Amino acid sequence: MKKNMGTLDRVVRVLIALAIGWFIFTGKITGILAIVLGIGAVAFVVSSFVGTCPGYLPFGFSTCKKSTD
Repeated sequence: MKKNMGTLDRVVRVLIALAIGWFIFTGKITGILAIVLGIGAVAFVVSSFVGTCPGYLPFGFSTCKKSTD
């Protein structure tokens, strides 16, 4: 898959995932909401490491810098 996420986008997603994890770990978020947000946090981390966001693909959206070849 072609990468469509820039560095800032990837860092922000990891930080959001860490914040969600912290809220779940400390018990501030519980129940179904914790499960849903936890799954979303895992998806954020995976997409950040892969560099591709499946949600951007249908719209042709990209946060990567354009190469000047």
